[in-house]
Amino acid sequence: MNRNVETFIGCDSGYEESGIVLFGAPFDSTTSFRPGARFGSAAIRHESFGLETYSPYQDKDLTDIKVFDCGDLELSFGLPEAALKDIEDKSREILNDGKLPLMIGGEHLVTLGSVRAVFEKYPDLQIVHFDAHCDLRDDYLGAKLSHACVLRRCHDLVGDGKIYQFCIRSGDREEFLFAKEHTDMHKFNFDGLSEVCEELRKNNTPVYFTIDLDCMDPSIFCGTGTPEAGGVSFTELLNAILTVSKTNIVGADINELAPMLDQSGASTATACKVLRELILSINK
Repeated sequence: MNRNVETFIGCDSGYEESGIVLFGAPFDSTTSFRPGARFGSAAIRHESFGLETYSPYQDKDLTDIKVFDCGDLELSFGLPEAALKDIEDKSREILNDGKLPLMIGGEHLVTLGSVRAVFEKYPDLQIVHFDAHCDLRDDYLGAKLSHACVLRRCHDLVGDGKIYQFCIRSGDREEFLFAKEHTDMHKFNFDGLSEVCEELRKNNTPVYFTIDLDCMDPSIFCGTGTPEAGGVSFTELLNAILTVSKTNIVGADINELAPMLDQSGASTATACKVLRELILSINK
C-alpha cells in the first residue's frame, strides 16, 4: 500500500511498521435525509492540521505511535453492495497483515463492509455502537442496504445479545421492540457502558467499535445528515471512548460527518478531535 498524499495529522508512518491503518469510505448514496457524508473523510484529513498531535486528555502524542493512512477508497455510489465489497476487501487485507482497520465514513452503512471482514476473522465478534438512531430497520423504503438498516444487517451476522447500543434516541417503534429482544440498548446516554466494557474486557472478547458522530447533540455537532436533539457532549463521548478502549478492539470506525452542513467548520473540527482521541486510545 502507498501512503496517501494528505494524511490525518501525525498518521504518516509506513505501512509495514504501523499497527493501525486508517482509510476513508466516502459513500452516502443511501442517506435518507441530508446528503454530504461522502465528503467527511477528506474534510477530516484536511482540517486535522488545525489540531495538535498531542492529547492533553490522555497525555499521548500521535508522533509517538505508528499509524498508516492509505487515503480514501474509490467507491461505486450507485451500487451499495459493490461499495461494501470494496470496503470489506480493504478491511480484510489490513486484518490479514495483522493490523487494525480504522475507517472514516461516509454514511453509517459503510460499517457493514468492515464488520463483514472483521467477523470473518473473529466469529465471536461483538459490537459497541454509539448513535442517535437505532439503525435496526429491516428495510428502508424497500432497501435492505441503507444507513437506517446497518445494525440490523450486522445483527444478521453476529446474532442476539452481541450488539451494545448507546445514546439511542430515535427510531421506529418496531426498532425499539426488536432491540428489546435482540440487542442490548441503552437509550439517551452512556449509562451501563462501564459494566458492559468490563465484561467484554474480562473475557477478552473481540470488539468492533462504531461511532456515529450524531450521538453528540446538534448544538455541538450539527454537520450531519440526520441531527437529533438530546445528544451527549464531546467530553461525555471522549470519556466513553476511553472506556471502550479498555476492551479488545479489533476494528473501528467513525462516520456521518457531512462537513458542508456546518459552514462554521466546528463539526469537522470536533470530528478531527474525536478521531485523534480514538486513535490514541485504541493503539496498543
